Amino acid sequence: MIREVITYPNPLLRKKSKEVVQFDEELHTLLDDMYETMMEHSGVGLAAIQVGIPLNVLIINIPNEDDIQDKAELIEAINPKITHKDGVQIFTEGCLSVPGFNEDVKRAQHIIVEYFDRHGNPKKMETEDFLAVAWQHEMEHLEGHLFIEKLSIIKRKKFEKEWKRKLKDEQKKK
Repeated sequence: MIREVITYPNPLLRKKSKEVVQFDEELHTLLDDMYETMMEHSGVGLAAIQVGIPLNVLIINIPNEDDIQDKAELIEAINPKITHKDGVQIFTEGCLSVPGFNEDVKRAQHIIVEYFDRHGNPKKMETEDFLAVAWQHEMEHLEGHLFIEKLSIIKRKKFEKEWKRKLKDEQKKK
């Protein structure tokens, strides 16, 4: 089932998510719905809080070299923790909860993440480049943060001004 993606400035996006304690059918349904929702919105990652569920759950599915998001490559991460990060990269990011806005963000180049799969099995992944960006971006959602918070004060003010104008224009259309 495709769920609604909540958008900035919805206060739920600022909520810190809770640890998952039950790896059950409800969790599996959430993961399946998140996948359908992410694909419907042409996303590469989605945190549960973005569909209004404050749990430490995220999914990532970046396109392969043929620009195809292969479901076999889908990462489903429960209670993820970054155990190591190093290096620096700047990547232009966007977010399904901040539609139509992209900006350069500085992040770690290389990370190691520990997490659980949908069945509660422990997993570990070492990654870099775009996949490392996706992990860091989605994990910020679990802490109640958005990528726009990483912008400089000048860029953040410009974003806020443009965003308010966009919301006003959408209200006029209704």
